[in-house]
Amino acid sequence: MTPELFIASKASEAIKALYNADIEPSALQVSVTRKEFTGDFTLVVFPLLRLSHSTPENTGNAIGEWLKTSVPEISEYNCVKGFLNLLFSNLFWNELFGEIVADKDFGDLPKTGKNIMVEFSSPNTNKPLHLGHIRNNLLGDSVSRLLKASGNNVIKTTLVNDRGVHICKSMLAWQKVGNGATPESTGIKGDHLVGDMYVAFNNIYKKEVDDLVAGGMDEETAKKEAPSLKEAHEMLQKWEAGDKEVRDLWAKMNSWVLKGFDESYKALGITFDKVYYESQTYLLGKELVQKGLDMGVFVKDPDGSVWCDLTADGLDRKLLIRSDGTSVYITQDLGTAERRFAEYHLDSHVYVVGNEQNYHFQVLKLILKKLGFDWADNIFH
Repeated sequence: MTPELFIASKASEAIKALYNADIEPSALQVSVTRKEFTGDFTLVVFPLLRLSHSTPENTGNAIGEWLKTSVPEISEYNCVKGFLNLLFSNLFWNELFGEIVADKDFGDLPKTGKNIMVEFSSPNTNKPLHLGHIRNNLLGDSVSRLLKASGNNVIKTTLVNDRGVHICKSMLAWQKVGNGATPESTGIKGDHLVGDMYVAFNNIYKKEVDDLVAGGMDEETAKKEAPSLKEAHEMLQKWEAGDKEVRDLWAKMNSWVLKGFDESYKALGITFDKVYYESQTYLLGKELVQKGLDMGVFVKDPDGSVWCDLTADGLDRKLLIRSDGTSVYITQDLGTAERRFAEYHLDSHVYVVGNEQNYHFQVLKLILKKLGFDWADNIFH
């Protein structure tokens, strides 16, 4: 029962007791007390004068005294020119909160029939979850709960970025300086161990760049020519070609990270209805790239790289496939979006990601629209 209905119901009883008159609670005017007066809710007394045959002040005080004496949920009252301000006792609030806690559907709106997917967290498997991920997890889970309470069918999802050059960097460092370390042999949580390898790669890479610069090479060229970076790109090509040794190492190190992620999610109370892995979706994006080439939406440069020219839309050229044939992050986002809308018959899709990704999602929506997907307008970031 709402506070307004509670007061109206009890005021109806007071009127019956004081004036022997029947009046429906719905006929009484109850509202939140104005902030300049003391009270929680206010009963308008003026319409009751025809029953009391008395002044507004006397009528209000009579009803207020009856309520204070007869209703333990009312603790105090005051009457100001025909407006009876009532204060609830702690008993009322305790009872109300008890009802709220007992009602598992409290606040939920009627079902809308809409399917909404919410993606959040979406970590990389080359490092552990950090404070930014915690913030994102809490925001994503909160948005999901609010959308569900608003009557929507919500699918909580995450996309684990488990492939790419950044993943190969951790793998390469483990081969070079890991000395066969495992979470079991070191006692280090799996995602932290792999994160340490990513840091180790950057240290190796930085030293190589410094050595090349010291040998007379300019810094920009040195950053591209560093041996470890070339090795990481070669490893990615081997991964995409299905090289067994590379794939086995990738599977082993990813399993360490995913186990660490699960421990962190459990501690946060975060769950997902569907988990996607980039390693399983990146080929979907490549299929869309071929479709875009066939449609004339994308262009292939002489070096074999594939681009979407968005300059006419006030943006720039967006790389979709590198010259070595490997895909980039937005490639799999394109394919994953298409699959999700088809699989779940989505009405909309919400990406909970930092605003530094605004441009990425602006480009994603625009490319999807150019490919003929009208539902791209229902993607929100």
